[in-house]
Amino acid sequence: MNIHEYQAKQVLKGFGAPVAEGVAITDAGEAEKAARMLPGPLYVVKSQIHAGGRGKGKFKELGPDAKGGVRLAKSIEDVVANAKEMLGHTLVTKQTGESGKQVNRLYIEDGADIARELYLSILVDRAVGKVAFVASTEGGMDIETVAAETPEKIVNLPIDPTAGVTEADASKLSDALKLDGEARADGMTLFPTLYKAFMDKDMSLLEINPLIVMTNGRLRVLDAKVSFDSNALFRHDDIKALRDETEEDAKEIEASKYDLAYIALDGDIGCMVNGAGLAMATMDIIKLYGKEPANFLDVGGGASKEKVTSAFKIITADPNVKGILVNIFGGIMRCDVIAEGVVAAVKEVGLKVPLVVRLEGTNVDQGKQILDQSGLDITSADDLDDAAQKIVKAVG
Repeated sequence: MNIHEYQAKQVLKGFGAPVAEGVAITDAGEAEKAARMLPGPLYVVKSQIHAGGRGKGKFKELGPDAKGGVRLAKSIEDVVANAKEMLGHTLVTKQTGESGKQVNRLYIEDGADIARELYLSILVDRAVGKVAFVASTEGGMDIETVAAETPEKIVNLPIDPTAGVTEADASKLSDALKLDGEARADGMTLFPTLYKAFMDKDMSLLEINPLIVMTNGRLRVLDAKVSFDSNALFRHDDIKALRDETEEDAKEIEASKYDLAYIALDGDIGCMVNGAGLAMATMDIIKLYGKEPANFLDVGGGASKEKVTSAFKIITADPNVKGILVNIFGGIMRCDVIAEGVVAAVKEVGLKVPLVVRLEGTNVDQGKQILDQSGLDITSADDLDDAAQKIVKAVG
């Protein structure tokens, strides 16, 4: 689960991290009051959407010469003018795709005098099986660009889970970020604080880009991106309360109600598969034959007829879907249950696009019989390769 920048900063502030004062607003009429609550005279007006690259993004309605989604304001009047221009408009960034995201919230924040911009994140390093810090002196840039062009400027530091962030770890991070004086002292306190927040709140990503050294020599968290492990949200009612469903894909929200693992993609072939590995293989083979998957959808190992029906409805609700591939290997999941769910869904919502079904495993013969006797226009496939070729050909 993702949250907004202003929410992430409030979470981090609760652990003692240094963040600027700020006020979130949803109406341009609140902008002046929000700005007067801050020290000034420098302010930053920030679009609050679940996507990176806001500063370099462009508003669809404002033309190519308009300023981006993060703007510096040197007066309260400037804050108000920017708020009026940004709220309700669609911001397009490298992460939103061409459709962009409508800006429904702004964060008015106290400005900062910046001496240096740094990069710092905490994530799960699966290569070593530990939570790790990623640090770089090249803050403000895309970390992917830094990794590609100057990888020597990135330091990866795994943390021993039994010890946490030790003084030696904090010192290594300070060295990596070339901190000295008050900034180094702040870092020695900040790094274990951020690690505690990451662990206590079951985060899957904590990214601060940039972490700044101000002209007064102190550190400040200038931006914050936080994602949480959805499987651990039952432990954190306070975090669940931060969820903003307006920032999420409606199909993904619907899928979560039925405990379906669903992620919307940009292709035109809808996929319904059981098992994450098989789902990935199904998407790969669709791409191999020249098409793109419209989604990742894992119905799980013990799906009911109702769950399968719901999954099918979610796929067909996507207007981009031009064909559907159902690929089931029945172990725990029975092929006849899948077949009954598919038939029920097709009869309920109709079938306007080609449908190819590949079944194998438990009760496969019963499943195929159910499909054959349904009277529906369903194409059967013998194996995954055959299924992929048939759906790609059907879609054209």
